[in-house]
Amino acid sequence: MRFLILQEQDRADHVPTKEELSDAEKHSWVRIPRYDYSPAERLRICVSGGSRHRADEWADTAARPLEDQLAEIVQEVGLRGEAAERKRLADLEAAQEERLRWEAAMEQAKIDYAEAARVQRLEAQAEAWRRAAGIAEYIDALRLHAQTLQIGPERDEAEAWVAWASDHVQRLNPLNGTLRLPEIPEPRADDLRPFLRGWNPYGPGF
Repeated sequence: MRFLILQEQDRADHVPTKEELSDAEKHSWVRIPRYDYSPAERLRICVSGGSRHRADEWADTAARPLEDQLAEIVQEVGLRGEAAERKRLADLEAAQEERLRWEAAMEQAKIDYAEAARVQRLEAQAEAWRRAAGIAEYIDALRLHAQTLQIGPERDEAEAWVAWASDHVQRLNPLNGTLRLPEIPEPRADDLRPFLRGWNPYGPGF
């Protein structure tokens, strides 16, 4: 909270001087003030910040001097302080709850990321298997065709090509490798973004 203590001023009707009257007659832009102000023996206390409960300002009056209002000012400050502390604690609790929700979202995002990686690997293997099956079918046709060729250089070249193609399709077919759950690399923060449902991977406050 901020405190401002001001000295009040008394206002009285201004009596123009001869010099002011003369200047006003000579120059259209001259303005003679209507009032004179002088420091008074009265103070005003202003409080800003926090949640207002009763008042923001207290001033000396004939019916109620400022010193008689000090208890009210102190009470106002105390109420604002208590309200500010309650808000601070509520904000802290809300931030902690948000942090817990974010951590839970991050854990679920890692699970979803791993599941998506496994699905992607499975679909890639299935595509490789379909491709290998198609090539293997073509190799069978190549082998049958090579057997129809006369013995000699042409048939030797055809059989060499069939042999290489057979080895290649064996390597291409995922069923000929070791089948196991794929290892999931540790995800980067941005890798998890598609699975966070609106949360920021860098923290709840971002």
